[in-house]
Amino acid sequence: MELDPLGPMPIYRQIAAVIAERIDNGTYPPNRAIPSEAKLCEEFDVSRKTVRAGLTLLIDEKRLLPVKGKGVYVVDRQNSDVEGA
Repeated sequence: MELDPLGPMPIYRQIAAVIAERIDNGTYPPNRAIPSEAKLCEEFDVSRKTVRAGLTLLIDEKRLLPVKGKGVYVVDRQNSDVEGA
């Protein structure tokens, strides 16, 4: 999916939608780290702040779990102890 900077949806929400789609289709499988913020910044050609805002949406939805010093992991929604997942 190509991001649309002039579209009605903010870029960070578009990034969250792309990552959510990749989680749903298995590109980013459960219990595995997604690419680093730096790699996502490069892929989407946006600032770290923008990528972080998109990731925060998915973290708030309990789709991703940040692990300090390790990265951001996809939550296994079928076998998860994360409340609300």
